[in-house]
Amino acid sequence: MDLLSLRYFREVARREHISRAAEELRVAQPSVSRTIARLEAELGVRLFDRQGRAIRLNRHGAAFLARVERALDELDDARREMADAAGLDDGSLAVAAETLLPLTELLADFRAAHPGVTLRCLQSTPEVMRAQLRAREVDFCFASQPLSGPGLGAVRLLREEVLLAVPAGHPLAVRERVTVAEIADEPFITTRPGNWQRALLEQLFTGIGRRPVISCEGDEPGATHFLIAAGLGIGLIPALARPELPHVPLAWLHLDTPDCVRTLDLVRREDSHLTTAARRFRAMAVAHFAARERPDRPGAETGAG
Repeated sequence: MDLLSLRYFREVARREHISRAAEELRVAQPSVSRTIARLEAELGVRLFDRQGRAIRLNRHGAAFLARVERALDELDDARREMADAAGLDDGSLAVAAETLLPLTELLADFRAAHPGVTLRCLQSTPEVMRAQLRAREVDFCFASQPLSGPGLGAVRLLREEVLLAVPAGHPLAVRERVTVAEIADEPFITTRPGNWQRALLEQLFTGIGRRPVISCEGDEPGATHFLIAAGLGIGLIPALARPELPHVPLAWLHLDTPDCVRTLDLVRREDSHLTTAARRFRAMAVAHFAARERPDRPGAETGAG
């Protein structure tokens, strides 16, 4: 049993498909098949149930996979720790978020301060982020929804009010506050299920026993304000975005509910080595969002939340 065999097994077990695993590993399919056969012979048990060309991880394989993943994760983490200690390079960093638009300034500042760090950014749903952390594919996740799991730890970056944005000519534009019941029949611009904006909208409407009317949904929250300004509906937008949209014809209202808030947490695996690059990024992220929350920041508006 060697490390290469274990890595082959892990990839096949995750995909339950020899050909796809071979493609991911960039090796020939027969090599993967022979490796799995040798591993099963050495262990003395079948790790997969086979039906024609289809394979399924069985209970022995599932038990073995859990231990293999822990072992390989520890070895990968040890390699990163040793490389970091030896100062071989400036390291690498991978981050994931539901939307990357609010992170552009932070990412630009980090790259400018640490040009030698290889930076990788991914747009992911909370469920995908949880899997990415479990597989150690990312160092940090920016989560606007609870992202819990064994070994995960979080740092709170911000807590902000979420405002209701309506087109400038909308009948509600003259109001300062509105209840959820008053907008129950309004068409909403929002994101697809899974994103924090959609989750918050459905949570607010559940509180009045209704379902929101969705006129437009998409994958990019950053497009919401343009669609609202075009008159296609109304929508929820974080208060901190208000000063950044001075030329967009929108009116902003507060919702009369204490639950209309958004939180942002920086989540990581606490059992993984925190590299120098990761420590510096975490410190910059905390400072960046602390500055955004201060009311005296440049461009801030009173009452923006």
